[in-house]
Amino acid sequence: MGCLLAVLGWTEAEWLTLGNPYYQALAQPNSRKLALLVGINQYPSGLGLSGCLTDVELQRELLIHRFGFTASDILTLTEEQASREFIEAAILDHLGQQAKTDDVVFFHFSGYGTRVQLPGSPEAVENALIPVDYFDTQKSKFVNYLLTETLILLLRSLPTDKVTAVLDTSYYTSPELLSHGLGMRARPELTAVQLAPGEIEFLQQLKSQKLVTNNGLILSATSEPHQVAREFIFGNVSAGLFTYALTQYLWETTPATTIQVLLSHVGSSMYQFGNKQQPSFLSSKKNIQNSTIIDNFPFDKSSAEGVVTGIEDDGKIIQLFLGGIPPQVWEYYGVNSRFSLATGEQLVIKSRTGLTAKTQIVNPETNILPNIGQLVQETIRVLPRNINLTVALAPELERIERVDATSAFANISRIANVISTEPGVDYVFGKLPQTSSRYGLFSPANELIVNSAGEAGEAVKVAVQRLTPKLSTLLAAKLWRLTENEGSSRLPVKVSLEIVNNISPRIVLQRETWRNRRPDTTTNKAVSSQGTAIPTVPVGSRMVYRVQNLSDRSLYFILVGLNNSRSAIAFYPWQTRPETALSEAKPQLQEILIPPGQTLTLPQNDTISGWLLPSRPLLCEHQLIFSTSPFHTTLAALSTAKYSAAEPQPISSLINALEVAQAILEDIHNASEIQVDMNNAGADAYIFNVNNWASLNFSFQVV
Repeated sequence: MGCLLAVLGWTEAEWLTLGNPYYQALAQPNSRKLALLVGINQYPSGLGLSGCLTDVELQRELLIHRFGFTASDILTLTEEQASREFIEAAILDHLGQQAKTDDVVFFHFSGYGTRVQLPGSPEAVENALIPVDYFDTQKSKFVNYLLTETLILLLRSLPTDKVTAVLDTSYYTSPELLSHGLGMRARPELTAVQLAPGEIEFLQQLKSQKLVTNNGLILSATSEPHQVAREFIFGNVSAGLFTYALTQYLWETTPATTIQVLLSHVGSSMYQFGNKQQPSFLSSKKNIQNSTIIDNFPFDKSSAEGVVTGIEDDGKIIQLFLGGIPPQVWEYYGVNSRFSLATGEQLVIKSRTGLTAKTQIVNPETNILPNIGQLVQETIRVLPRNINLTVALAPELERIERVDATSAFANISRIANVISTEPGVDYVFGKLPQTSSRYGLFSPANELIVNSAGEAGEAVKVAVQRLTPKLSTLLAAKLWRLTENEGSSRLPVKVSLEIVNNISPRIVLQRETWRNRRPDTTTNKAVSSQGTAIPTVPVGSRMVYRVQNLSDRSLYFILVGLNNSRSAIAFYPWQTRPETALSEAKPQLQEILIPPGQTLTLPQNDTISGWLLPSRPLLCEHQLIFSTSPFHTTLAALSTAKYSAAEPQPISSLINALEVAQAILEDIHNASEIQVDMNNAGADAYIFNVNNWASLNFSFQVV
């Protein structure tokens, strides 16, 4: 420690200013699982983020309750504690001095990133993390950044291969990247400053030591140099988009899952928030993408959606931390939703704030109270029926434009509602930056929704009317995404997305429910181009879904989805017409029923299986939904759409997407066999039982 302090130019008294709890944590020897979590919301000079401390909380709860970390072995540096010197010293001592071979080490950073020019070379520009003491006011020409290269060298020098780092930050920004409701974790490069000499000297010392490097895994919030890491607001919670998607998936996943499948799930979840940001990884280990995540994330307990964190009022109130609920679902997660304990007791939600919920035991007469740290699993999901899109008006709109837009949106309030504040919105109505007289719809990350821009000179009210069908489609997608429950469903199903060719099918993506899975089933798979999270498929490929019912009950199936033009599609299960039928006869739709233990290839007909992808690039997002009861209402809604009677296609455009989405939710509600009065939810809520439905998301790029 003395040598380290001398290198950093500190006195022991300065080190002790971290506080006794941190010093005591560093002094504990023989730790088997060590973590260092860094999060900075409040920077000097008015800079600030809102979700970094939530990220630290998300990671800490996950490490303790899912991966068996001891609280005293998790060192957190937040706000004013997160200086460059303290971060580097904590890596060297808390992680480096204590870690041994085969120990598990975890590092997390949430905060701003940037680019900085190295001295002596105008072309040498490096990525850097911005610590809380990034700017020296007495020597204003210097910035006290932590170079990403320094960080990686420090982590790679640790004496164990089981090192994982999560960097929820990015390094590039520009005025064109302004967002609506999604904060950017990047700051512009400062050209008139120099990197602090202390950081340069420290980096050179690390390089000169020629340290033996481990096979650690670095997970990054972005995959391209110009991508920006975002943080988002859902409900009243602000968090890093990458951190929330990552931790939520890790609550529910299984040890046999691979790194590539992990990134595929996280990337799909991030994409649903209207952001092109995609995660990536860096590792010196060969074929790391095919390694199972248990090598880096040591599962200590079974999968769950949350954990008991407190008991109040003599056991009448049980507090839960619910980090495992999918992000798109949590905002609408309703009172009266239920969770089960391993001992069989059920807890019903009475209120929630942030990611915590206050619950009550359903049958308190048992006099059995849960223990703090006990995991909980989703049993009943309650969602409101009156869900609409939330649309913000872009700040560049003039007053008269805002008045007209508000009036026009009031006429479609059953689909979209306008709010005055941007955080937490689904979409933004605004002007195209190139032509101020054109209006369009944007994602919260300021991405123009394809085919949403109007003609120059279009009136505001006309633009809103023109966008109404698209808003209806986007609301439909929002609704069917709320059914996602791959982690919590008790229906054992397995689905493979495959490319059909003349030799043998090639698996592109595989999803499987995790609860009640059979011991002989294999893990999820994802085949993807190196460096991409969402799997890729060549244009013009012929595709099939191979669907396996691993349960002891017959299951019904439906498929809906979106492509990147934001148009809806659906799988139409046409009934084969007899040869004697007239060509003008209207084709009929039939239920897709999968018997217990059986496998179906969909779509399938007498001549050729599968459907043909278009010859243009796009991103496909499919929601595959299973139920123990027929989709009567859904098929009736599908039947009302206009289609070609001559050559009906199995996967075709979905015109009445909102009607179909509402029908799907109604069918799952009817299948759930839950008495409404049991939850006191009434007619204003959907009630879903995890024993009666499964919903899997398949997202892939056509390139």
